[in-house]
Amino acid sequence: MIPLPAPMALALDAAAAAATDGEVPVGAVVMRGAEVVAVAGNAPRRLRDPTAHAEMLAIRAAAAALGAERLETCDLWVTLEPCAMCAGAIAHARLRRLYYAAADLKGGAVEHGPRLFGQPTCHHRPEVYAGIGEREAAEMLRRFFAERR
Repeated sequence: MIPLPAPMALALDAAAAAATDGEVPVGAVVMRGAEVVAVAGNAPRRLRDPTAHAEMLAIRAAAAALGAERLETCDLWVTLEPCAMCAGAIAHARLRRLYYAAADLKGGAVEHGPRLFGQPTCHHRPEVYAGIGEREAAEMLRRFFAERR
């Protein structure tokens, strides 16, 4: 078995921590080169904030840590295909690359649904790499939802 890249392993750890808190297990990591800038897990229930998706929290933390609203030298690693809100934030933050694990056929907005980065009105398109850690992320999501049914 090929080991996961360290940033995706960190994102999966953040997703597992979110699940422990009763949140949908999604984790995100912002990297600048080999530097971990921010790590976050989903927290809408805990924070009582519908925008507290892992990607949004990681982007906010990275912007604060770097003192910049644009993160064009950074990459985002996330365990689930971003939704429309998060894809919009990725574009606005000018993230250089997006790496995600599991596809989201219902709520994804990168390669499913609105395919935000492919729209002519999208002002920034990161490089996108899908399927890294897909098996692990998908299994975590399946287990989480199976336990709640």
